[in-house]
Amino acid sequence: MANRDMSLIHWHDVPAAAGLLTRVRVQVNTDLAIQRGPLAAWAYPIVGLKIAIAMVVLGLCAGWVGIAPPIAAGLMLALSVILTGAMHEDGLADSADGLWGGWDKAKRLEIMKDSRNGAYGVLALVLSVIIRWAALTAIVQTDHWIAALIAVAMLSRAAMVALMTGLPNARDTGLSQSVGCPKPVTAWLAIGVATLGAFFALGLTAGSLLIVAGITASLWAGIAHRKIGGQTGDILGATQQLTEIALLITLSAIL
Repeated sequence: MANRDMSLIHWHDVPAAAGLLTRVRVQVNTDLAIQRGPLAAWAYPIVGLKIAIAMVVLGLCAGWVGIAPPIAAGLMLALSVILTGAMHEDGLADSADGLWGGWDKAKRLEIMKDSRNGAYGVLALVLSVIIRWAALTAIVQTDHWIAALIAVAMLSRAAMVALMTGLPNARDTGLSQSVGCPKPVTAWLAIGVATLGAFFALGLTAGSLLIVAGITASLWAGIAHRKIGGQTGDILGATQQLTEIALLITLSAIL
């Protein structure tokens, strides 16, 4: 493996991260993406920024043609789901089914791998969509909604990298295992990128968001470690969703 491929930052990391976290067609050097592996995780917040920009553009267009805020919020939420292929929502549903539907680690992991959704998963999805839509509806009617979307999108993806680093893989196969565990420096870089983006967008208000994101991710990490001994791709997807929900709720209260 070339030394340059092991550098902390590589120009290919952003498209590689976008190819993993979204359904947008991007030009990716597959061999290089595999070589970089978890090193590219620092770019997850950048992917979040791109998704937020797309949502902002849609929101501005909706406002320009006179679409009511609740409908505009629903359209922006739908766009985020389309761009990510509902990957994070799927992780939330599978995590809810597995962690609370099984009695031991093996059964929980088996349930999480099942493509069918149970009652816990369905309820988690419904509640997630309702809460995010309600919070977005409130946020888009404020003067700082663009900054809010950017901060939430970046911080919620950084939380994924933190759990990838802080928790071991719960199984020997799967998406998370194939990507690998980032080194602490990669996680701190992702957190730093997201933090800079949040403070640039929202100023000192971002401090409150950092605390909320940290608490949410830590609590979820504790649950995952206790129930399955680590993280999976589903756990990471749920991390993004739960952190996003917590941040949106916070912003709907303070903006």
